[in-house]
Amino acid sequence: MASTADIRKGLCIRFNNDVYKIVEFLHVKPGKGPAFVRTKLKSLTNGRVLDNTFSAGHKIEEVRVESHNYQYLYKDESGFHFMNTQDYHQVQLPKEFLSGDRFLKEGLEVTISFQQEDETPLNLGMPASVILEVTYTEPGIKGDTATNTTKPATLETGAVIQVPLFINAGERIKVNTEDGSYIERAK
Repeated sequence: MASTADIRKGLCIRFNNDVYKIVEFLHVKPGKGPAFVRTKLKSLTNGRVLDNTFSAGHKIEEVRVESHNYQYLYKDESGFHFMNTQDYHQVQLPKEFLSGDRFLKEGLEVTISFQQEDETPLNLGMPASVILEVTYTEPGIKGDTATNTTKPATLETGAVIQVPLFINAGERIKVNTEDGSYIERAK
């Protein structure tokens, strides 16, 4: 058990029956009253961010978390299959574990965080952006680049995103994995 004096950025703790990572913290010593620690916590299981205040000397349960790089292999009826890039150990995650699988492409490298005590998977970290091929979109009009008008495009993973009018089928584009927005043409 740790106390509020041990709080630091990046520390993983168990709070409200979930595992959270401390994103920000501030030790506050007001002129009147006891000291406290104001924190911003991010859930490793669902990504939710919350603010919490711990009183000075409050006991917190520290959780050891390990992150490893994995390569996405394939998806079947039992779930998603990944391979550790260091020791080639394979791991399977259930379909319910991944909510943002629409940009997962075979061969993509991701980061998976595990709770060290019982090897329970906590989080799958996608890269900030991925390069995907457009498989279908309405044909673009030459010279139509002056407006911010967009059109739907289907990507090789089956995801449908909005792209500028000048993008055609067969082109490779860079996509933001966080919000699914078009960034630029791939070079």
